[in-house]
Amino acid sequence: MSDNLFDTLLLLALPASGKSEVRKFMREGTAADAAANYHLGDTVQLDDFPYVHFLRCCDDALVSLGAPRAFYKGPDDVFLERRDWGTLLQLVNQDYYVITQPDAEKPSADPHVLFERVDRAREAVGAATVFRDMEAGLKSAVADKVAAEAHGLVEELFGRKPETMEGKTVVIEFARGGPDGTTPPLPEPHGYAYSLKQLAPEILESAALLYIWVTPEESRRKNAAREDPDDPGSILHHSCPLTVMLADYGVCDMPHLAETSSVPGTIEIEAHERTFNIPVAIFDNREDLTSCLRDEPEDWPEETVSKLQAAISTALSDAWTRYKA
Repeated sequence: MSDNLFDTLLLLALPASGKSEVRKFMREGTAADAAANYHLGDTVQLDDFPYVHFLRCCDDALVSLGAPRAFYKGPDDVFLERRDWGTLLQLVNQDYYVITQPDAEKPSADPHVLFERVDRAREAVGAATVFRDMEAGLKSAVADKVAAEAHGLVEELFGRKPETMEGKTVVIEFARGGPDGTTPPLPEPHGYAYSLKQLAPEILESAALLYIWVTPEESRRKNAAREDPDDPGSILHHSCPLTVMLADYGVCDMPHLAETSSVPGTIEIEAHERTFNIPVAIFDNREDLTSCLRDEPEDWPEETVSKLQAAISTALSDAWTRYKA
């Protein structure tokens, strides 16, 4: 642990709540500003969305070849195998190892390598493998169709791998929830209670958590507003289908986890035969302070910037006190 920096920050919220915008905001200014205001070093970003997009591309390729979908019920629908919420974070675990270990090689952009990584992640959550049992000719044809997406994913995630983690903070961003109308605790594999358990112990023991709070209704509104149909793979501009928003993000269990933890100010996770109490900071974004951050920094309203800096720095300072302890 650095004297003044989080090793790992989990940046969590419902879709379109402002996660990516907050990350962008905290990285503005000097390294000294980020360290003083947010206890952040130079950030190394991990995100499960590139895998969400890649698996949809694989399904599109399968359909174009006359084969059934492997991952989603439809082009705008939910996972066929609900434990794939865990699969995504098992892939993030793989990424974390590559990023944080100086001698770990960057994974190949060969789609077949990515197929094997997906199957390994599925095995880790007890789900059936997909690509190992696929007919060789079909798998090769799918690989040809998703080669560009595989290359883009590898470059996006690993193209800026640092030579050292000294002075760095790993930021891991993802969204989870449950069906509209349900009440926490959410049944597995829905919600953060399930997904956080999938993270490697090295992540859980070194992490603090920043949760951005918006209502599910506001999440749906902002999700629709940010859609760019010409850039569906973009972290900033992708839009989650309404079917998925209602089935998987209709309610969030993070407030419940914060309220029921045995250690105030933490999220309590039972995983790897251990109990992890992750310090939590909650940023209330129900008054939308983050949409304007999609503009260039010179166009950000001064009043909004002041509110954001005060709210986020206060929340993270409180979490830092617990984290350091």
